[in-house]
Amino acid sequence: MVFMEKTEWIAPCHFGLESVLKREIQDLGYEIVQVEDGRVTFRGGMEAGCRANVFLRTAERILLKVGSFRAVTFEELFERTKAIPWEDYIPKDGKFWVAKAASVKSRLFSPSDIQSIMKKAMVERLKGVYHMQWFEESGASYPLRVFLKKDTVTVGLDTTGVSLHKRGYRPAAGKAPIAENLAAALIMLTPWKKDRILVDPFCGSGTFPIEAAMMAANIAPGMNRNFTAENWTNLMDRKLWYSAVDEAQDLIDDRVETDIQGYDIDGDVIRTARRNAQEAGVDHLIHFQQRAVKDLSHPKKYGFIITNPPYGERLEEKEALPRLYREFGESFRRLDSWSAYMITSYEEAERYFGRKADKNRKIYNGMLKTYFYQFSGPRPPRQKKTEGTEK
Repeated sequence: MVFMEKTEWIAPCHFGLESVLKREIQDLGYEIVQVEDGRVTFRGGMEAGCRANVFLRTAERILLKVGSFRAVTFEELFERTKAIPWEDYIPKDGKFWVAKAASVKSRLFSPSDIQSIMKKAMVERLKGVYHMQWFEESGASYPLRVFLKKDTVTVGLDTTGVSLHKRGYRPAAGKAPIAENLAAALIMLTPWKKDRILVDPFCGSGTFPIEAAMMAANIAPGMNRNFTAENWTNLMDRKLWYSAVDEAQDLIDDRVETDIQGYDIDGDVIRTARRNAQEAGVDHLIHFQQRAVKDLSHPKKYGFIITNPPYGERLEEKEALPRLYREFGESFRRLDSWSAYMITSYEEAERYFGRKADKNRKIYNGMLKTYFYQFSGPRPPRQKKTEGTEK
């Protein structure tokens, strides 16, 4: 079957960061269909699925939307799932299952029941179409993801596989690492640009500096990994994947000049960060150093701090937090004209930092409610153009 340009794709993301993902999708040239809590739906041809997987920094995965319907009983769920033309998507030897079901404010709420009933309905449909009683499921994988919200069931085939935050550069993560796609989205929420200074004083495994350096060098986050749908030769020509990666390769500018720095008090963690930056191909763009937050300094003005300080999830760590945030605040005040952005679940962050945030944004990091505090410094003066003008 031939899919037209009208194919709809669903990109889930962290709650609270939909606007950033929407902008990214528009920048790739695709039409936005809908923005909901935790996901953005857009329209494009089969190449859109490939390019979205390779280029989007803030999405969690890319789903090929196969249907949406209302169901308030399991019988309705069965019949309406069975009515979807699964044979258009899944070949005779395809391996298919409902990998995840999530339900919000719906009468059907048991994930395991939703998963098993939908799988049965798919089998029933394909038995009739393929005239088979038993499916070997020895071919490519077609995992399904299902969202129920207010009794509306949205069904998508997962083109991605392992979540998009797994860029492939971070086999060794430090303590409480921040997901790569979340770090990228938070950087995009700030006015930081590649010609500005960026420092992370609690850099851990290096995620913020690495994501910033990848942005500066225009390195697409998904160009060095594999995706489930690469094997969907019945739907997506392999050439589309090669084309997306070639496009990404052509856009790289790793000779860009940057001032990106990552500090951490733990020397082992800094060594891990350096290894991760090497894996990402950006180690030459970042300066990592073992340094405590109280020693944070920089000779230049108008820099940015973007960081994920400790939250104190364990009791003994919690006792150290007031001092840590106080030292962070004192160091920041010495950095004349800088801006600071931090994500934390620590309720007393502003109090000990010593300043109320100019803005804060609630973001769910998994099940953990966190706040992205934004402390804005002044804008740098505009550079005067000297060409063709006399002093």
